[in-house]
Amino acid sequence: MASTSGSRGQPTHPSKEPRMPDPGLSPLPPVSPPASPSPSGGLSAIERILRGPSGFGTSSLSLARRPEPAVAPEPPAAPEPVPQPERLHIPGLYYHPVPDPDPVRVAEVSRRIKDWAVDEVQLFPDDWQGEFDGFSVGRYMVACHPDAPTIEHLMIATRLMVAENAVDDMYCENHGGSPVGLGGRLLLAHTALDPLHTPAEYHAGWTESLGADAPRRAYHSAMRYFVQQSTPSQADRFRHDMARLHLGYLAEAAWTETDHTPEVWEYLVMRQFNNFRPCPTITDTVGGYELPADLQAQPAMQRVLALAGNASTIVNDLYSYTKELDIPGKHLNLPVVIAEREGLSEKDAYLKAIEVHNDLMRTFEAESAELAAACPLPIVLRFLRGVAVWVDGNHYWHQTNTYRYSLPDFW
Repeated sequence: MASTSGSRGQPTHPSKEPRMPDPGLSPLPPVSPPASPSPSGGLSAIERILRGPSGFGTSSLSLARRPEPAVAPEPPAAPEPVPQPERLHIPGLYYHPVPDPDPVRVAEVSRRIKDWAVDEVQLFPDDWQGEFDGFSVGRYMVACHPDAPTIEHLMIATRLMVAENAVDDMYCENHGGSPVGLGGRLLLAHTALDPLHTPAEYHAGWTESLGADAPRRAYHSAMRYFVQQSTPSQADRFRHDMARLHLGYLAEAAWTETDHTPEVWEYLVMRQFNNFRPCPTITDTVGGYELPADLQAQPAMQRVLALAGNASTIVNDLYSYTKELDIPGKHLNLPVVIAEREGLSEKDAYLKAIEVHNDLMRTFEAESAELAAACPLPIVLRFLRGVAVWVDGNHYWHQTNTYRYSLPDFW
C-alpha cells in the first residue's frame, strides 16, 4: 500500500519498507483451529487458509440456452453516492491508507451498538447522544476488522471498545472522572471482566455491584458477549491486557495527583500500558479463529503486539493534541512531555512526536516481517496481517473523525 510522506515531510517509498501481507487484499475466510501440539513440541499439520473462489462465475460458463426476455428490463437505478469522510492530514506521518469501510456493515453495527448502549446497559444520558454518535464507532470497528465473518463478530469488538471508552471517560477523564479514588473504581470494574470467586455469603453483594454504574454495566455485558464467541485462552488473554490498561490509567492518575511531568521514556512506559493493545489482541476472535496460546505468548509475538499498540496510541496523542489542550488543567500527551522535558517549542515537540510514531511503525513492520519469515504458519500470518490491518484502521478512524479531532496550525 502507498504511504504518506515520511519524517519531516520527506517522501517515503513503501516498496522499501518491510510490510506484512497487504491488508488491502480481500478478507480471508475463517480457518479451522490448528491441531494440538505434538509431543515433540511442534505443531502437527495445520490446514491452510481457505481461499475464496476466483475467476469467472460458473453461471457465466453454462451452456444452457436462456430465453430472451420479451421486453428489455429497465436498468437498475444508480445507487445514491455514499459521502466520503473528510480526512485530516499530518504532514510527515507514516501510515497506510485504507479503503472506506463497507457502508452497509457500518450502518448495521452503528444501529446495533446504539441499541445495546441505550437499551441493554443504559450507558449514557440523553444529552450525551451527540457525542456517542460523533464517536463513529461503527465506522471504526468495520475499518479495523474487515475480515470479520459476521456482524455479530464485529459487535464483539464494538461493545468492548465502547465499554472501555466509558470507563476512561467516566472514571478518568472529562465525564466525571478523577484521579482521586480511581484505583478502587477500576478494581471493582475489572471484576466485571475477571469475576470474583468468594464465599456465597459475600457473592451477592458483588453481583449487585456489577450494575452499580454505567461503566461496570458496560464491561459486564460486553464481556458476557465476548466469552460466548471466544475460547477460554482468548478470554484470559484479553483480561490480562485489560489489567495492563488499568495499570496505565493508575500511573497517569498518580502523576496528575502529584503534578508530575514524567521523563519522555517514563511517559512512553505509561503509554505502553495505557494504550490500544487490548483491541488488536482480539483480532483472531473477531476474525472467527484462534491463534494458539503458545504462539501468542512467544516473545517475538508479544513484541509485535506491544509495538502495534504503542504506535496506535501515539497516533491518538497526535490527533487529539488540540482537543486535549482545550481541557482544563494539564493533560499529558507525547508532544507536551517532549516540549517540557527537552526544552522544545510546541511545534518542534509535535514534529518530534511524529518521528517517534514513525520509528515505532517501521519497527513494528520490520519485526512483523521477521516473525512471519521465522514462523510462516498460515495461522500466524493471518494473525499478523489482522494486527497490521487494525493499526491501519485505527489511523483511518482518527484521520476521518473530524467531529472529535482537529490539528494544530504548525504547517
